[in-house]
Amino acid sequence: MRSDVKHFRCEIAGGIARIALDRPERKNPLTFESYAELRDWFRDLHYADDVHAVVIMPNGGNFSSGGDVHDIIGPLTRMSMKELLAFTRMTGDLVKAMLGCGKPIISAVDGICAGAGAIMAMASDLRIATPDAKVAFLFNRVGLAGCDMGACAILPRIIGQGRAAELLYLGRSMKADEGHAWGFFNAVVETGDLEATALSMAGRIASGPTFANSMTKTMLAQEWSMSLDQAIEAEAQAQAICMQGNDFRRAYEAFAAKEKPVFEGD
Repeated sequence: MRSDVKHFRCEIAGGIARIALDRPERKNPLTFESYAELRDWFRDLHYADDVHAVVIMPNGGNFSSGGDVHDIIGPLTRMSMKELLAFTRMTGDLVKAMLGCGKPIISAVDGICAGAGAIMAMASDLRIATPDAKVAFLFNRVGLAGCDMGACAILPRIIGQGRAAELLYLGRSMKADEGHAWGFFNAVVETGDLEATALSMAGRIASGPTFANSMTKTMLAQEWSMSLDQAIEAEAQAQAICMQGNDFRRAYEAFAAKEKPVFEGD
């Protein structure tokens, strides 16, 4: 998987990709270019054998302030409907790429996490925060609907319909302890422990049965639109595929030998 990106930071080691937006002096806003490059990077990730987990890190004490006011919002006010729809589809494609990349994503949130930055955290599989984290789906505060980049579909599934409606209608910040109580954050840790906690979790995932983890991520996304009968049948097929893998055999043999299994992702 390529790490020579231009519009965000990326480091790959030990099966873990660490990425971060890289404009800390402006609280890491997204631009047209970073949206597109992130979308393409996550699309390519589906085919990468050297990455088994992704950690999206903060930079300079903040996660992301969302779409850049000067580089994105200003130009949007001068675009035609056709151009605007191309943009909103492109931003939605970033979320689709994150959901479809086949690799678990952990967002490590510190400081400001707003707008499209909050969407990226929302579209991750797991979220860890510091006490200073503030998440805001603030679209209505700039005169837009809360239904941005899948927010009305995904956020209620994480925190519930009523709580999601409150955040989307009011555009207010959700603090770390509130997000933890509501199930948005999996854990809240001290600022100095954020990176180590996120990387430890990513390491556990990367050392696990990575093909099976990819299947889990796929089913978590696909089963949203399935009936219960369809979901049970889809999981039966997915599990049967995993049972043909070598990691399943390795786990059995390790259990029989009273050893810890060493998974290889096949």
